[in-house]
Amino acid sequence: MSLLMIFRIALKAMGRNKMRTALTMLGMIIGVAAVITMVALGTGAQSSIEAQIQSAGTNVIIVSAGNFMAGGVRQGQGAASTLLPEDAAAIAPLPGVQYVAAGLNTRGQLVAGNQNWNTQVQGTDVDLPLIQAWQIERGAFFTPQDVTTAAKVAVIGSVVRDQLFGPDANPVGQVMRIQKQPFNIVGVLAAKGQTSMGQDRDDVVMVPYTTVMKKIRGVTFINNVTVSAASSNEVKVVADRIATLLRVRHRLQPGDPDDFMVRTIEEMASVRKEATQTMTALLASIAGVSLLVGGIGIMNIMLVSVTERTREIGLRMAIGARGRDVLLQFLVEAVVLSLFGGAIGIALGFGLSRGITFWMEWPTTVSTNAVAVAFGFAAATGVFFGFYPARKAAALDPIDALRYE
Repeated sequence: MSLLMIFRIALKAMGRNKMRTALTMLGMIIGVAAVITMVALGTGAQSSIEAQIQSAGTNVIIVSAGNFMAGGVRQGQGAASTLLPEDAAAIAPLPGVQYVAAGLNTRGQLVAGNQNWNTQVQGTDVDLPLIQAWQIERGAFFTPQDVTTAAKVAVIGSVVRDQLFGPDANPVGQVMRIQKQPFNIVGVLAAKGQTSMGQDRDDVVMVPYTTVMKKIRGVTFINNVTVSAASSNEVKVVADRIATLLRVRHRLQPGDPDDFMVRTIEEMASVRKEATQTMTALLASIAGVSLLVGGIGIMNIMLVSVTERTREIGLRMAIGARGRDVLLQFLVEAVVLSLFGGAIGIALGFGLSRGITFWMEWPTTVSTNAVAVAFGFAAATGVFFGFYPARKAAALDPIDALRYE
C-alpha cells in the first residue's frame, strides 16, 4: 500500500468523527500555541534588554557610591559621600579608559513661562554623550569651561521640551528655572525612548555636575562615575583597575568592604537576562505539559479507534494487508492529528504574540527556532503516543478480528 493511499485513508478516518478529531487536536493546539507565545515573550524581553545595553553605550562601567551607615542603620548603595570628583579625575588616566563622566543627580521643579514640570536633574560631565552615543537634536552640549565654572546651563530631553515649550519647539537660548534658579538652555537631546523597565530616558535635564554640587545641593561629593573602556575586551580589566585605584585612594585596609560599587553594563544585563531566561523556561515547561496532555489524548483516541475498527483491520489483513501496513496506517493518523494541531497552534501562537504586543505593548519576538522546536515536538508526540495503538492494531489476528463484535 502506497504512503499516499495510507494518508488518504487516515484523512477519511478522521473525517468520520470531526468533533472527536477536533477535540483530540485541541490539546496539541493549546500546547504549541502556549510554547510559542511564552518563548516569544522571553525572546522579546531579552531583545529589549540588549537594545537598552546598546543605547546606554558600549563598554560602559558604572562606579557608584557605596553604603552609608548611621546609628546602625544602613542606608543602602549610593548613600555614601566618599566618592569625590577627584576620584573621577584619577580614573581618567588609567590604561584602557576612554571617557569618564562624574555624576550627581537630584530632582527639581522646572519652570518656563507659565509652564512647570518636575523631573530628574542629572549632573554630569561633557563626556557623557560620547559614552552613551547620545545625539544632540538642537544646539550643543555644555562645554568643559561650563563644568569648571559651574555655569547655570542645561541640556534638556525631548519630554521636558514638549512639556515646557511644546512639541518640536526650539528652546535653545531660552531661560528656565530649576529650583528657582535661572538656567540657560543650550541644547536639546535626541529622543531615546523608554528602558525595558519603563523609565523614560527623555524625561531629564542635564547640567554640569559641579553646578549641582555647588549651586543646587551644596555638597562636595558625587553619586557616580560613568566610564567607557577603549575596547570591549578590556572592560573587565578596566573595572578591576578602577576598584584597585579607589581602594587605595579611600585608604581601605585588606578585609575592609568597599565603600563604592563597580559594575559593568554586561554584568547588570546578565542578571536580568538570567531571570528572564528562567521565567521563560518555567512558562515553557508549563506549556509543555499541555503538549504532554495532548499526546495522551491522541493515544487514547487511537486506542478507541483500534477497538472500533477491529473488523475493518481484520478484513484488510484477510485480503492481503501486512502488519506493517496496518502499523503505518494508524501511525500516520496519529502524526497527522499532531501536525494539524501543531500547525494551527503555530498560527494561534503568532496571533497571540502579536496581540500581546498590540494590546499590552509588551515586546515579543517569534523565533524560527521556537517554531521549529514546537512543530518538531508535535510530530514527535504523534509518533511516540501513536506507536502503541498502531502496534496493537498490527498485532491483531485476522480471524479473531473478523469475529469481533
